[in-house]
Amino acid sequence: MIKNIFGRVRFAFKREEPYSHLKKILGFSPIDLEIYKLALRHRSSNTNRPKDKLYNNERLEFLGDSILSSVVSDIIYHEFPEQREGELTTLRSKLVQRDTLDKLAVEIGLQPLIMSNNKGRNNNEGHINGNAFEALIGAIYLDRGYAYCKKFMLKLIREQKLDMQRLSRWEINFKSKFIEWTQRRKVTYRFDHTPVSNDTNKTIVSFQAKLYVEDILVGEGMGKSKKEAEQKACNEALSTIKRKSFKVQLNQIKPDVSTI
Repeated sequence: MIKNIFGRVRFAFKREEPYSHLKKILGFSPIDLEIYKLALRHRSSNTNRPKDKLYNNERLEFLGDSILSSVVSDIIYHEFPEQREGELTTLRSKLVQRDTLDKLAVEIGLQPLIMSNNKGRNNNEGHINGNAFEALIGAIYLDRGYAYCKKFMLKLIREQKLDMQRLSRWEINFKSKFIEWTQRRKVTYRFDHTPVSNDTNKTIVSFQAKLYVEDILVGEGMGKSKKEAEQKACNEALSTIKRKSFKVQLNQIKPDVSTI
C-alpha cells in the first residue's frame, strides 16, 4: 500500500511527456520508472555506448515473453471454457505472435516512446514494436507483479485493443510464415516424418514431424496427418528462431545469414 502511494506521488512530479502518456497506456502509475525506460530502449540506440551492451530491452523482452504467455494462457483458459487444449494453444499462439504484438504496440501508442535508430525500417525485419511490447510486460512484472500484468492485458481486451473473439476465428498458417522466413534469409529447411502406430493392430494413428533449418532442429509436432504435424512443428520453430542460442548456431553454419 505504502509502495503504491509512493509510486503515485513520485509520478506526480513527472507530468511531462512521455511519462504521462506511459501512465495512460498502462492504466496505472509506474513505481520504478527507470525499468520502463529500459523496456523501451532498442539495442540500436546503443551506438554511443559500446561498453554498455546490456543497456537495452533484450533481457526484459526475454522475461516478458514468458510472462505474457502465462498471462494469456490464464485469460483464455477462463474466457473460452469450451475450447480444447489444442484450440487454446493455437489461440495463444495467435495472441502472442509477433505480428499481433507489432500491431498492438502501435494501437496503444507505444511506438513513439521506443528509443531506436531503426524506426524507419521494415517492421517485419526487426519487430521492434512487438519486442518492446514484450519488454514492457517484463517491466510491469518486475515493477508491479503478475497481477498487474494480467490487469494490463485485460484492460487492452476491454478497450478492444486486443480482439480475442476475432483472433479465435482467424486461421493462421504457421508453415507459410516459417517458409517466408527461410526465403528471406535464403536458408534451407526440411521435415522428417515418423508415423506413430497403434500398439494393438499397428495401424498408423498419427505422425510426428521434426523440422530442421540447416540441420538444426527447430521444431517438433504431432498430428493426425502430416500436414497437421508440420503446422505444429512450424509453430514451435517460429519461437525457436527468435532465440539467441539458435542465432549463434545458425551463424556458425552460415555466417552471412541475417538473423535479425
